[in-house]
Amino acid sequence: MKHNLEELKALHVEVGYDETTTFGNYTITVANDSDVESPREWDNLGTMVYWHRGYTLGDVDGLKEYSDPDMFWYDLAGIEDTDSDLDKAIELANKRNVILPLYLYDHSGITMRTSSFSCQWDSGQVGWIYVSYERLRKEYDRKRISAKQRALAEKYLTGEVETFDQFITNDVYGFNVERNDEDGDEVHIDSCWGFYGYDDPYMVSVIKDAIQYDIEHTPQQLALL
Repeated sequence: MKHNLEELKALHVEVGYDETTTFGNYTITVANDSDVESPREWDNLGTMVYWHRGYTLGDVDGLKEYSDPDMFWYDLAGIEDTDSDLDKAIELANKRNVILPLYLYDHSGITMRTSSFSCQWDSGQVGWIYVSYERLRKEYDRKRISAKQRALAEKYLTGEVETFDQFITNDVYGFNVERNDEDGDEVHIDSCWGFYGYDDPYMVSVIKDAIQYDIEHTPQQLALL
């Protein structure tokens, strides 16, 4: 049972629920990670404000924080007089913040993104994700935010929503690597969890590194090269 390290580099690892791949006498099992923390617990750039009675979809529950969605715009605009023109509040809020909408599709599971879905019956806008110019100036160490930096912030916020979508759709994985020794016993080599996305190349590289390390540091395995 030869171990060819060049073949290891080209090893294709299936990613899905309880998918198993073998390499020599190694067995690699990849499965969904059902015990992962929400990425909204991380240090995020944006703040997600949502209005939904059935799901927790971000950082701020708009139903509890605001008397109605219009108050969100007055808040971001820094206007205390809620009798002021709402359109002006929205315009000012967008001048002071980068704001993207949050859309939810709810049918046999939920999925979220910053652009609308084609199905009008099972989808709709549920909130916004935003970051203030004040925070961006601190993050980028700039006195003013250029159009390019605003575009980068929009891309970053979109990425945060995509990561959160992977969380709520259970598109998070982990792996376990075992080796069958000469007595037929299973030896645990490595395992790691919390990889976002079925096509995460980093997870595959960690798996390959774990196998290569075991081959090169286990005498009976090294003899098989």
